[in-house]
Amino acid sequence: MKRLTLKTASLLAASTLLTSPAMAELLDVEKDELKFGFIKLTDMAPLAVAYEKGYFEDEGLFVTLEAQANWKVLLDGVISGTLDGAHMLAGQPLAATIGYGTEAHIITPFSMDLNGNGITVSNEIWAEMKQHIPHDDAGKPIHPISASALKPVVEAYAEEGKPFNMGMVFPVSTHNYELRYWLAAGGLEPGFYSPEDVSGQIGADVLLSVTPPPQMPATMEAGTIYGYCVGEPWNQQAVFKGIGVPVITDYELWKNNPEKVFGLSAEFQQENPQTTLAITKALIRAAMWLDENDNANRPEAVEILSRSEYVGADYDVIANSMTGTFEYEKGDKRDVPDFNVFFRYNATYPYYSDAVWYLTQMRRWGQIAEAKPDSWYDEIAKSVYKPEIYLEAAKMLVEEGLADEADFPWDSDGYKAATPAADIIDGIPYDGRTPNAYLDSLPIGLKGEQKVVGSDIQG
Repeated sequence: MKRLTLKTASLLAASTLLTSPAMAELLDVEKDELKFGFIKLTDMAPLAVAYEKGYFEDEGLFVTLEAQANWKVLLDGVISGTLDGAHMLAGQPLAATIGYGTEAHIITPFSMDLNGNGITVSNEIWAEMKQHIPHDDAGKPIHPISASALKPVVEAYAEEGKPFNMGMVFPVSTHNYELRYWLAAGGLEPGFYSPEDVSGQIGADVLLSVTPPPQMPATMEAGTIYGYCVGEPWNQQAVFKGIGVPVITDYELWKNNPEKVFGLSAEFQQENPQTTLAITKALIRAAMWLDENDNANRPEAVEILSRSEYVGADYDVIANSMTGTFEYEKGDKRDVPDFNVFFRYNATYPYYSDAVWYLTQMRRWGQIAEAKPDSWYDEIAKSVYKPEIYLEAAKMLVEEGLADEADFPWDSDGYKAATPAADIIDGIPYDGRTPNAYLDSLPIGLKGEQKVVGSDIQG
């Protein structure tokens, strides 16, 4: 049993803290016993680190961390109150708040990481793709690899009457949108959603379906899917098992793209504002620890994550990406120091522009069925992403001498500078301030007043 699940252990920890200078800064939390959910992925690391390094304890919080079966169970737990908060797909609070799927107002005061995902294909598909990929003088594939190399493979399957199936983790997951982005950038149709057909497979060249992250490698090995988009360590697991090849990381798709968030209900935050600040403080400290001194703490973080109560994958599998490298084909290990980013580049600040990107992808593929003005995207982003809570927590850490004032974007209006074309695989820049202009710039996907009617795009 974990030490923080015991009330007696919690009280002992709290009494020990009475002698600590930090005790003078403790917030008057409304709720001190908390249960947080997570999925077994590397990027749940800030929660595990905040727990194991005592940062929750430092804030007077007695936390239980509990792995969840899948993303829907996790979201339902936060909505029902059986979980006080959770490691979430960034699309989940946004989708719930606009009523796509389960309707509930979920917020985030903390973004958990940047990057961290990959797209993997089976050995058989890789062998067919390689014929269409340029190689360097050493015979290694030149990265990033475009989905245009997959297109002739998909077309050959279609000619044989075989559907081309790939997996992603949830309809509003980063992984769904990243896989769709990659496919579309290579000239493949990933399919549309409509209010009547939520399969996401309308007009699709590649049929995408949901598979829980830890089950991805086995599902591909069984031949049910030919590839997938998932977070670590489940791409590297395919390499270690010798069953597949990661063809691209999301860092190569969109440099330093936003990933997971810490989500809680708006009601929880309203009823427990001091508790929310305390949680955010602990998570910021965990993110700082994960990235400090050029990732010097990553081996210890990998050891923590490899434990069965967290990710439960082998140390070497997690370390393969978590410590600054990424292995594509077996033996083709390359330096990717920013594959996982937890604090630098303002990774933990909940930018409105990140929220807007997710909303544009929901609109692009028909999950948002009708056109919306730019002002709507801004309004929804501000109702879900809460940088004001984040900055208040950061200010307290600076005042306590636990964080550096220079590490936080105090003067931000919540929008990042536009992502330049060079940082995105299709060469199309992204500016969160102009979502409709961005949608219009994408060759594949809904734009303007278009909507999906039956199997057709109208408007």
